[in-house]
Amino acid sequence: MAVAAHVLEHAARDPDRIALVGPEEEVTYAELAERIKARDVRAAAGPAVISVKDPVAALTQALAADLAGITPLVCDERAARLLADIPPAPLAEGGWACFTSGSTGRPRAVVRSRASWTDSFRHLDRLSGIGRDDVVLIPGPLVTSLYAFAAAHALGTGATAIVPGRWSLEHLDAATAVHLVPHQLPQVLPKPAALRVALVGGAALDPAARERAQAGGLRVLSYYGSSELSFVAADADGTGMRAFPEVEIEVRAGEVWVRSPWLADGYLAGAPGPLRRDAAGWATVGDLAEPYLPGGVLRVRGRGDGAIQTGGATVVPEDVEAVLRRVPGVADAVVVGAPHPDLGALVCAVVEGPVRRADLEAAARAGLDRVQRPRRWYTADTLPRTPTGKPARALIAETLTGFRRLG
Repeated sequence: MAVAAHVLEHAARDPDRIALVGPEEEVTYAELAERIKARDVRAAAGPAVISVKDPVAALTQALAADLAGITPLVCDERAARLLADIPPAPLAEGGWACFTSGSTGRPRAVVRSRASWTDSFRHLDRLSGIGRDDVVLIPGPLVTSLYAFAAAHALGTGATAIVPGRWSLEHLDAATAVHLVPHQLPQVLPKPAALRVALVGGAALDPAARERAQAGGLRVLSYYGSSELSFVAADADGTGMRAFPEVEIEVRAGEVWVRSPWLADGYLAGAPGPLRRDAAGWATVGDLAEPYLPGGVLRVRGRGDGAIQTGGATVVPEDVEAVLRRVPGVADAVVVGAPHPDLGALVCAVVEGPVRRADLEAAARAGLDRVQRPRRWYTADTLPRTPTGKPARALIAETLTGFRRLG
């Protein structure tokens, strides 16, 4: 069932309830339904690319496409320009597409069926307690899958969704529920009187942060997954991550494999990415975990493909390296994550060759999203390499502070 169809049902049942609170306006379910039905969405070979800045307008366009059976893809202006260079590819009727965090160059957008989102709503309702009477703050950009799903879920449930379209806690006092990434949880404490639950995803949550929140009367539902796998496991009470409803989990040679109805179909236009499948319907993105028994606690160790988890976003090192290698004087570059107590990791770059930090930073600003830009810069006359000649990424990460800092 389309998310838009849920919105139309809520409009018929409770037309005056506020559906969306944006930077410029509040919109009732009745008004949202009329706007959705009034939009003329034409069939296209590819997704309906939505790049308007206003989050209320973006969601309205996405829902109109959804109602018409066309896959919506909310993106920022930069991603929209890059998408214009990709030949349209046919998509299955009735789906959603969202960007994975940190894509650059060729956009990496995950395409999924409607059901892979909407059929999971009832499980999230039960785990979180979110319902029609809630006001849900979604304090991040809708271009990323975490916040796009949060908005779709709130509207599908019939709640009020507050969508500033950027990181902002401006309306926290009015919210009963909030979606966060782990390092943001302390920022909502002490909690406002109305706030009762925080849904925390995107990276591992520090148990101490959960304890502080719960001691202050805020219930925390943390979860593990990815844009490609959707929900994999959830922790509703602090006892550990256990399989999300209808999800099967296996840890094979230390790697997490999942089989569930929530898996994405793949990447838009066949873009490369970490998603892999087997013939039995299992999928992985290379995350590593300790040995796992069905029904037990899943203990995730990190990404096996070198991806950097920073502030709830996933940065693919190869994307950043491709931009840095274009800087004059750079013979090669390796991007790794350095542990950080709040963000999970800092993006760090080690470059080979004579180059100025100012030139690297200028290239990063021009070619990378903010979350992808290195926070620390190092240089080496020659990068350590494997016997095959590739940069020894693991060794570089382990010995990062031994390289010269670029001032």
